[in-house]
Amino acid sequence: MTIHSVIIQKLLSTNAQLGRRVAADHFKIYTYGMRNSMAIIDSDKTLICLRNAANFMSHLARDKNARFLFVNTNPLYDEIIEQMTKKIGIYSPRDNIMWKMGGFLTNSFSPKKFRSRNKKVCFGPIQPPDCVVVMDTERKSSVILEAARLQVPIVALVDSNMPYEYFKRITYPVPASDSVQFVYLFCNIITKTFLLEQKKMRALKGDVKEELALSKTESREEVKQIEKSENEGDIGAAMDELLLVPYQNLLPAFDDIKEIKQLLDKLVVVKFNGALGTALGFNGPKSAIEVQNGLTSLDLIVNQIEALNCKYECRIPLILLNTARTHDDTLKVLGKYTESTIDILPFHLGQQLQQESVDKQSSEDKLYPSEDAAGLISLMKSGTLDVLLSQGKEYAHVVSSDSTATLLDPKILNHLAQNRIEYCMEVTPTTSTYMRNNMLTQRQGRFQETEKFKFIDTRNLWMNLKAIRRLVDTDVSNLCTPKFFEQPIGLIVPQSQLVPLNATSNLLLLQSDMYSFAEGTLVRNTARANPVNPSIDLGPEFEKVSEFLSRFKSIPSTVGLDSLKVTGDVWFGAGVTLKGRVSIVAKPGMRLEIPDGVVLENKEVNDPADI
Repeated sequence: MTIHSVIIQKLLSTNAQLGRRVAADHFKIYTYGMRNSMAIIDSDKTLICLRNAANFMSHLARDKNARFLFVNTNPLYDEIIEQMTKKIGIYSPRDNIMWKMGGFLTNSFSPKKFRSRNKKVCFGPIQPPDCVVVMDTERKSSVILEAARLQVPIVALVDSNMPYEYFKRITYPVPASDSVQFVYLFCNIITKTFLLEQKKMRALKGDVKEELALSKTESREEVKQIEKSENEGDIGAAMDELLLVPYQNLLPAFDDIKEIKQLLDKLVVVKFNGALGTALGFNGPKSAIEVQNGLTSLDLIVNQIEALNCKYECRIPLILLNTARTHDDTLKVLGKYTESTIDILPFHLGQQLQQESVDKQSSEDKLYPSEDAAGLISLMKSGTLDVLLSQGKEYAHVVSSDSTATLLDPKILNHLAQNRIEYCMEVTPTTSTYMRNNMLTQRQGRFQETEKFKFIDTRNLWMNLKAIRRLVDTDVSNLCTPKFFEQPIGLIVPQSQLVPLNATSNLLLLQSDMYSFAEGTLVRNTARANPVNPSIDLGPEFEKVSEFLSRFKSIPSTVGLDSLKVTGDVWFGAGVTLKGRVSIVAKPGMRLEIPDGVVLENKEVNDPADI
């Protein structure tokens, strides 16, 4: 007996095929026929619809922040629904009460009070769910209308006599008799779907905290340490420590230029400059690689500081933290700034820090937990901190080595000063998080501050110099940890503003029409409709900067590009436009040339005939 036959027999044992005496015209696609004046539902089509609904719910279940609402008013199903929601971890006694009230979605935008002889229930606003599952559609037709009005996907059991007015609003209908046996089977499928997805996510994402909690073999402190080491660069573990503030929610600084000048006079910019461009085939500091129109990332930050100093008549100094590998080459580059009015102070971190960075020793052997923290401590203990404080400086904006440009916005500094914030970490959502958050913002018209999304640390910081003095005096070894500061926050900056210079694929974006630079500030092309940057994968032939530049007569247009994959001996002509998903793969021994002015949109190119 095949698996399909076994499942069909299981469906038949629940009487799922028994419909009503009336079969609506729109439902006849699910019926097998009539017998004894009763509609017989096709079990094969019930199984297909079950699979579709389960696949949709499993896709949502991959996001642990997804909200499911199970609606039921039939007392026969109460225990089944309760057991299911407890097993998948979304059971809430309070919500169970609210689910049985009318107007549970559209009427919840203003608080209401329900009074009876013995109790008073306050029904406040709730967030719209991502999916509504209706068990008894015959009794809860109003729920379907409400969910459809809010464009919330609906999974529901439907019977043969359901009116078309409600049937057409159900996204994933499951044609079956709503017998207790079938509802139990349906809930069992949902439970197994959720548990399987939760297990997959723990395995894929290495959710060490959940695994250890299940095994109960480690303490909570050990779990936090392991989770931090396994998820390097992801600040999900620090979400409980940081208050996340969206950049667009910050208030403007001041209307008076003099007040902005006083604010900016308290700022100093510190840029880490110890990264080499050897991974890109460049012999020298990564900050000396040309980014666009003859400008390097060092030029960009200098131009931005010069623009602010000129506009507000302030004096923002720039401190470069060099290592032994980059110090001499950086001094040569700084020769072109001799006429600049900006104070550029190159600082040599010393041979010891450089050796730690090269050898990549274990954390037990390192003098400090991180190169960034070691650099800051070396700078502050050199006496530079006392000099900055004597000059009236109060805040330092720390910029990472890979940053192509940073945003020196007075309103960020104003927010820190007004709220007495000692530590601010710039973060940006991951790609999947950004798309989901953007969808929620469009649907609900506001930022979901209660959601715990995953973010990436951009390694750009804002720090209070007096707080640094306090920590240096107490011999704190890691100045880049928010727990040592008062009022630490995470500032959510747009993902499009983060383009680290780690590979030539980043150069392709920066040198294309996707970005431009205005007074050293990275500006994204407004013609780009997709809020997420395209994914670019260039083969080893493009790995070095010199080879990368030689293979392009001019950099292609990427404004309409979603993804690009290039492998093999490929050469680009001038004025090429890339749109959608483009894959260019040259066969071994073949030289593939993309002609001048060609437009490649959703193309797979393997030989000249495909162009």
